Amino acid sequence: MGLALVEYDFVIVGGGTAGLVVATRLTEEPSVSVLVLEAGGNALQDPRVSIPAMCSLVLFSANIFLVFSRLTIAVCGIRSVILGTELDWDFITTPQENLNGRQIGQPQGRVLGGSSAVNAEVFIPPSTIGFDAWESLGNAGWGWNGVAPYFYKFHTLNPPSEDVSKHLDLNWIDESSKGTGPIQASFSGVVEDPLGKAWNETFKQLGFGLTGNPFRGRGVGGWSNPAAIDPVTKTRSYAASAYFAPVSSRSNLEVITGATVSRIILEDSLNGDQPIARGVEFTQDGVEHRANASREVIVSAGVFQSPKILELSGIGDKALLEKFGIATKVNNPNVGENLQDHLMTGVSYEVAEGVMTGDPLLRQEPQFVQAAMQMYQEHKSGPFASGSLLSYAFTPIMAQALDKLEPQLQESLEELVQQLADTPSMSELEQENVRFIKSILQSETPGEASGSLFMLPAQVNLHNGPKQAGMTKDIKPGNFLSMGASLQHPLSRGKSHISSSDPTAAPVIDPRYLSHPLDIEMYARHLMVIEILAKTPPLSNHIKAGGRRAQPGEARVDTLEKAKSYIRETALTDNHPVGTCAMLPREKGGVVDNRLRVYGVQRLRIVDSSIMPLIPRANVQTSVYTVAEKAADIIKEDHGLTPTKSN
Repeated sequence: MGLALVEYDFVIVGGGTAGLVVATRLTEEPSVSVLVLEAGGNALQDPRVSIPAMCSLVLFSANIFLVFSRLTIAVCGIRSVILGTELDWDFITTPQENLNGRQIGQPQGRVLGGSSAVNAEVFIPPSTIGFDAWESLGNAGWGWNGVAPYFYKFHTLNPPSEDVSKHLDLNWIDESSKGTGPIQASFSGVVEDPLGKAWNETFKQLGFGLTGNPFRGRGVGGWSNPAAIDPVTKTRSYAASAYFAPVSSRSNLEVITGATVSRIILEDSLNGDQPIARGVEFTQDGVEHRANASREVIVSAGVFQSPKILELSGIGDKALLEKFGIATKVNNPNVGENLQDHLMTGVSYEVAEGVMTGDPLLRQEPQFVQAAMQMYQEHKSGPFASGSLLSYAFTPIMAQALDKLEPQLQESLEELVQQLADTPSMSELEQENVRFIKSILQSETPGEASGSLFMLPAQVNLHNGPKQAGMTKDIKPGNFLSMGASLQHPLSRGKSHISSSDPTAAPVIDPRYLSHPLDIEMYARHLMVIEILAKTPPLSNHIKAGGRRAQPGEARVDTLEKAKSYIRETALTDNHPVGTCAMLPREKGGVVDNRLRVYGVQRLRIVDSSIMPLIPRANVQTSVYTVAEKAADIIKEDHGLTPTKSN
């Protein structure tokens, strides 16, 4: 392989969600040359990626063939369609003490488009209070007012037909919150499906009907959420299809796949000051190459790979680098720290007779699969055209509802929160994080939720860990709906570091889930609410009275202790890890400044989820796109190029 140029203006490490956004925006200027190096392949023509429902399918039998366009997928035996394949880095954590010693799989996209190519397409917007908290930590310009234009720049929200909008109660959508960007978000609900409407109405019954507009950064209560699916083609809308594909013919943009970056080339400056990033070394098909950058190297390799590449290049904790024989260029122990993630778990309830779910598709019942295939091929409709999760809720601790299950839960939580006083043993960052959580929990009229609840019309089995590919194994007969919960703003912090000096070795990932004692207290209270939902009409009307639960054992979370135990036994990652190269003042734990420049190095930036100082609420892909769009303008400004704040 030969590079088209001896030197590029910008070399971007990682052709994932953020990397392709930045590459697309920088090459809007014809005089700017950009090289993108992606370890995975190009899956733009791969139906496993483009067909929306494929992300949720895990089991295929040898006699089932899916034929779409001219490509046939023949999957023999039992394996995942996406997870654990060549499209996934397929990482795994260290044993987690507070999850009964379990290891937790950490899927990450290893393909052009990154995790936006392999995720479940769930499209949940970030919040005003979350970004404002970033700014309060010392990141000027990163509050909601500073990022909102970029949120609306990356996506377009497409309302469904008038009858579906009425059915799903989508009257909160207005013109100002639709956006104008390349990523398409749409709604998969149909009026024939009663579950989405019942979800929204049940939250109203409990006093938590949606207030506000989630796409204006504010919203608490139950609602019907969109998915990253193009409403016209009924295909996944992601970074490779929406950003890269339309500009792939640009002469100033080169993308190389199958390229594994081993290190950033750092040269000492003439005056002995900070080292300068001159380019990167990478391998492709076993051959080593060097790519030079005249302006900057931009690392967009993701939450686990970006700190790994920094450490392999000599940027990190000196003691760790010396352990693996790596010369220290910049001693910064903050690299790889501050890891945050959302956990998820839930219960599957047998539905009433006549309620349709996706279980027959999971069981690969031939008649159902044939009908679904035909609907997608001929009409771009049906289960294959739909996202997996269509009903969502942002909630505070629902104290009044929980009193029906176990009295005094709110009072006991308030006592624990009161004990979260700033102490001398806490760092400044820890104190600020605690104050942020207290402000959410103690608000009289919460504008932000501490947890989320969600529903999908099929069974899942969280006992088949450690990886998510096990969620749809051991499928029970019958039809089920699943409800789950996630803690939105955990206080626990983990880390991700190199395991050796070998660039191909996986990092050591230790999220330290539930290591902060308040996390399990908040999380268990949120999880208990699904038992309330299952007993409250109209949703309860669609759940079979005395019906089964798909999970083994009792699978009940109707007391605090049962909920805590269930979380420790079953919770998996919600695939939202962030924070390992945090955008913070260096003395607070920062790796990059508010212009995403790596401390102690010239001409080196990071743009991906690793820079997030606090985890956003819900699914982080919307925040990654937002960060990348803003980063592109920051880079343009710093190099005297013209920012493009609107399309």
